Amino acid sequence: MVARLLFLVLLLLAGCGGDSAKPPGNGEPAPAFQAQSLAGGAVKVPVDFAGKVVAIRFWADWCPYCRKEMAELQPVYARLHGRGLEILAVNVAQDRDTAQRFIEPLGIRYPVLLDPEGATARAYGVQALPITWLLDRHGVVRGKIVGEATPQVFERKVLELLDGL
Repeated sequence: MVARLLFLVLLLLAGCGGDSAKPPGNGEPAPAFQAQSLAGGAVKVPVDFAGKVVAIRFWADWCPYCRKEMAELQPVYARLHGRGLEILAVNVAQDRDTAQRFIEPLGIRYPVLLDPEGATARAYGVQALPITWLLDRHGVVRGKIVGEATPQVFERKVLELLDGL
């Protein structure tokens, strides 16, 4: 059942709108977007996060790896947020209630954004979940993590950007 659902969502991501976007490459400006926050209000990326290292995580409630990974990244966020890290958890193609039910028990404090039509995911060329795009303090793509990231791998990559390496 999960495999069928994953296949259908991938078809949705790949087939919506005739112009599938090419994923941004390293050294390219991150695609700008505006999204509603689960907490309320609009967020503009990357402009609202100028000067911060941003990890944009794409997820959905059916993703078998997303729950554990999202919870495990909270301590990394708590440690590094003061140094300039922002994690944006972008829910792909699901409604607010579904995202809320998934997020509540996790206890995460980083922003959760809604992408109900999958437009942001398409702009980033997302074809599977989870995937995380890493942006430097100037909104430039500096890497991505495809699939589940351990907290150690995630923290190492983020520290490289925070330290300007």
